Amino acid sequence: MEQQPLILEVEDRPPFLKGAFLSLQHVFAMFGATILVPVLLGMPVSVALLASGIGTLIYQIATKAKVPVYLGSSFAYIAAMQIAIDQMGGDVSAAQSGLIMVGLLYVIISGIVHLVGVSWIDKLLPPIVIGPMIMVIGLGLAANAVQNAGFVANSDWRVILVSVTTFLIAAFINTKAKGFLKIIPFLVAIIGGYLLAAVLGIVDFTAVREANWFALPELFLPFKTQTFQSYDFYLGPESFALLPIVLVTVAEHIGDHSVLGKICNRSFLKEPGLSRTLIGDGAATVVSAFFGGPANTTYGENTGIIGMTRIASTSVIRNAAIIAVGLSFMGKFTALISTIPVPVLGGMSILLYGVIASNGLKVMIEDKVDFNQSRNLVIASSMLVIGLGNAVFDIAGILTLSGTALSAMTGILLNQILPQEEAQYEPEYKTLPKEGTNLEADFETAN
Repeated sequence: MEQQPLILEVEDRPPFLKGAFLSLQHVFAMFGATILVPVLLGMPVSVALLASGIGTLIYQIATKAKVPVYLGSSFAYIAAMQIAIDQMGGDVSAAQSGLIMVGLLYVIISGIVHLVGVSWIDKLLPPIVIGPMIMVIGLGLAANAVQNAGFVANSDWRVILVSVTTFLIAAFINTKAKGFLKIIPFLVAIIGGYLLAAVLGIVDFTAVREANWFALPELFLPFKTQTFQSYDFYLGPESFALLPIVLVTVAEHIGDHSVLGKICNRSFLKEPGLSRTLIGDGAATVVSAFFGGPANTTYGENTGIIGMTRIASTSVIRNAAIIAVGLSFMGKFTALISTIPVPVLGGMSILLYGVIASNGLKVMIEDKVDFNQSRNLVIASSMLVIGLGNAVFDIAGILTLSGTALSAMTGILLNQILPQEEAQYEPEYKTLPKEGTNLEADFETAN
């Protein structure tokens, strides 16, 4: 199917009023997922909103405003950050230091890409490695989601009712809704679950009553001040454990920009180039982590908005980022978000973590990874058991790899050392498409 032409190209600017509504639409699209990450980690929502807006502006500068990308909170680092925080007794120093190094590693990778191209990434991270990596990230916190949802012994029936309702709202919107509503299932689920929780009396509004209408974001800085909380820049095994996850997020970065390029009928990986987009993403994460926020990443939700509206204007994205920065200073608003009860998050997390894991499976299905080959079976099964079993590998007390990080390194190593096999037979379930089937049209319609 031929791609529909854009209504506004990347360089175009809409009229002021129309542009304002288009920007608000992007804010709504990213909002649910962006605030969910800090809420799950017990981090300030105001910092995540601030970092999202500033990070997007940094990205626009790095790419010369040639790519209509919005950056929001990354889910890929949740498990590793939570482990790092737990291992430090609740201190965020290891998690934030690790994210700063993650952003710097992006910049280093962008330099390598500029010098030698991207073929090495494909060889290092084929689908048989990327797929299980994503599955481990998604399922790594499954137990937390189940506990938060109240599916434990002697749980309050109200908690279970709220979590199940939240889950069902997100599930039905994801499967039945059309148009713009379909891309914000988590935001709608939060609102629905929150309202039910309030009716059942399990929401504490104290924080909202005590908050000021205007308030500075609750920053965490790597030095002490009289106004903000602080953390120490920490180089230790807990922070280094975040670095292997970069391999997953870089692969996702490339995929997101490829999809956006198809929508806009441009090759963003060539102009402004992958090295610039990586620098923008990495620099945004460094700044976010410096302020005490989560890692930033390109948001598929906002790419979906561009695909639906055919509006690819970077000025719309820039103004959405400015709105996000403004929201971070609204004290009552961020306090209201902080009152979201645990069962709402638990019900949503069951779906969210499962969807992330399923995307890992989807990567392998789309690449037709052949599990009749023993090497593929060995790589995937080893990664899943090591990652989900929370295996720990301590290297002389200098570096400790565990969970997702150890799983990633295991997959990369096995992929390099295990011999390639030739397919001995075709799987019995493979069938030819029916006569008259237009596969290209079906693919375009589905996406």
